[in-house]
Amino acid sequence: MSVFDDRKDALEQHEFQMGLERGRLAVTLDLLTDALVLVGQHGVYCQSARQPGKPAMDVQLIDKCITDAKDLVSSVMMELKKK
Repeated sequence: MSVFDDRKDALEQHEFQMGLERGRLAVTLDLLTDALVLVGQHGVYCQSARQPGKPAMDVQLIDKCITDAKDLVSSVMMELKKK
């Protein structure tokens, strides 16, 4: 099943409120946020042997990549809003 089928209601709502491009980006941000939550939960159980109290290095890298992606998507949304 495609994301357009899975997230049909959210896409319709956000596209109606914000327009096609910004609406899809908003749903993308929601998906990235959900992924960050899952990574954070995994990081609780997957601790680093070298850095006690911190998630394993791969979990830290995934967290950073998703956070960076959210920042980029947010910046595109802001640019679209200005136009």
